[in-house]
Amino acid sequence: MILLNNSYLFSHSFFLAGIPGLTAVHIWISLPFCFMFLLAVTGNSVLLFLIRTERCLHQPMFFFLAMLSFVDLVLSLSTLPKMLAIFWFGATAISFHSCLSQMFFIHAFSAMESGVLVAMALDRFVAICNPLRYATILTPIVVAKIGGLVAVRGVGLTILFPSLAHRLPYCGSHMIAYTYCEHMAVVKLACRATTVDNLYAFAVALFLGVGDVAFIAYSYGQIVRTVIHLPSPEARAKAGSTCTAHVCVILFFYGPGFLSVVMQRFGPPTASAAKVILANLYLLFPPALDPIVYGVKTKQLREQLFKILTRKRIDPT
Repeated sequence: MILLNNSYLFSHSFFLAGIPGLTAVHIWISLPFCFMFLLAVTGNSVLLFLIRTERCLHQPMFFFLAMLSFVDLVLSLSTLPKMLAIFWFGATAISFHSCLSQMFFIHAFSAMESGVLVAMALDRFVAICNPLRYATILTPIVVAKIGGLVAVRGVGLTILFPSLAHRLPYCGSHMIAYTYCEHMAVVKLACRATTVDNLYAFAVALFLGVGDVAFIAYSYGQIVRTVIHLPSPEARAKAGSTCTAHVCVILFFYGPGFLSVVMQRFGPPTASAAKVILANLYLLFPPALDPIVYGVKTKQLREQLFKILTRKRIDPT
């Protein structure tokens, strides 16, 4: 047999299957997906605009929120357009290098989102447990360094995913049983051992899932202990309300992610519709719902948005 060289092996395309067993109703499934995409793009763009233009929002909490909105925006733009193309036009083909690029953006920015949630937990910890030193601890320089560390960590942990997938030969089926190029779904198609890929993916998931969640849990343990010892019910309610939006965002991100991992490990070996939909929700829910939660729960954001809308209504020029 003549061995094919790498240039041939990497010249082919993959095919994204969409949602198994529900191909006939893809057009209907696309409606909530499209709605969440519009919510994500509009909501996160508005948040970024408000935080960029309103000086009263130039505080550590809102800088971290801007980082979260940017990450959510990139995640939406790197996944949803292709999903909708699959649902609307049956455009399932994706080139090998486009698939690797999408893989990198999905995993890198998902890791960044987890890092931003850790940073936001640190922000709430300092604000509630050490309020007198909040401005001196979380200075703009420190916030920028934290943001840079989150970005470097996200890229550093996930840059090997496309590299590892690139080195594998794919001589069998090219059908990826998802709506996007997830790392393990791609390497399952390889016709060579993928032990290194499996171990590295497990190590990264363990580091991000367990490490970040443990830090967030510790931070909120200290916050709860501080809030309990506050002198008045009003002070306790006010301190607790500042954390409500962040807790909701944590649940939106880690909840579907945890369920998706459980189904990957303990569910059927083949991709079911439930498994694929849950994997999609892991990418769709946070970008679509995070801006709504922070918009509803954060008084400063509501006030600034209302001020802009009122100003434009009064001055039509």
